Amino acid sequence: MENWEVEQGFDGGTPSEEGAAGQERDRIPEGPAPEPGAQSREAPFPGRELYLNVRVLVVMMTAFVMLFTFVARIIVVSGPSMENTLWGGDLILVWSLGYTPEQGDVVVLTQESYQEDSIVKRVIATGGQQVDIDYNSGSVKVDGTALEEPYIKEQMLVPGYGEGINHVIVPEGCIFVMGDNRNHSADSRYPSIGIVDNRCVIGRGMLVLFPLTHWKGL
Repeated sequence: MENWEVEQGFDGGTPSEEGAAGQERDRIPEGPAPEPGAQSREAPFPGRELYLNVRVLVVMMTAFVMLFTFVARIIVVSGPSMENTLWGGDLILVWSLGYTPEQGDVVVLTQESYQEDSIVKRVIATGGQQVDIDYNSGSVKVDGTALEEPYIKEQMLVPGYGEGINHVIVPEGCIFVMGDNRNHSADSRYPSIGIVDNRCVIGRGMLVLFPLTHWKGL
């Protein structure tokens, strides 16, 4: 009996004392439980910020490529063929989206039979129209009516390569183009350029952006 009482007392107190201690423990408030996933927010996986930045950059680059391929682009004018409307070194804004060439527009086009680089010209006639060039009078007629051309630089003369293509009915889906500086322009009169397919037209020149002294609409 004495050994049993000693063993009971070895735990550090009587049953009544243990009960009081248990009640005291019950009264100790417990802190809030950690929220699920809190540790992942505090320590994101390595490289996540870099991944997000790269993704944003890729999206922006894709948008710019789409914009300057299918909507609009900036072209640098080269050569004197469009003086005095445009000068070599001018930066022009070219609109491409949904554009269909119209008579009188300044357009940027490609004609690989002439050169790989794009060229800038003015639309003189579109599909189905007849063009007649008279070097004696220095006039250009479309469907029998002489064009009023305040934009040309000077009186038109016979070019160095001869009269070239000067009487033609423009096929459907094509355009006839000329430079505003007629005496220094390789255009649809020139055999290597000739009639231009609409699919070769990049777009319409809208604005001269630079230099600022040349800023204007086209």
